[in-house]
Amino acid sequence: MTGQQLPWVAAQGISTHWLRHTTLTWVERHFGYGIARAYAGHTDSTGPTTTTCIKADLQAVAAALAAMTGRPHPLAAAADRASEP
Repeated sequence: MTGQQLPWVAAQGISTHWLRHTTLTWVERHFGYGIARAYAGHTDSTGPTTTTCIKADLQAVAAALAAMTGRPHPLAAAADRASEP
């Protein structure tokens, strides 16, 4: 539908899957696999053993979102305050 309203989106091959993949790749490269997995909502314990050992909390995901958007997030700020001496 968006490609009909914004022809440049269709011309570039941009889809919701592309946006999700691009976002998760950015999060993984800047914050690591565990945070990207949680950011994607893949918090189940199925899959290879390494994925069951990797965990990211909500504050880490919020920090990734804040970094990606350049805007503060209250949960990311809570994580920063908790780590202050």
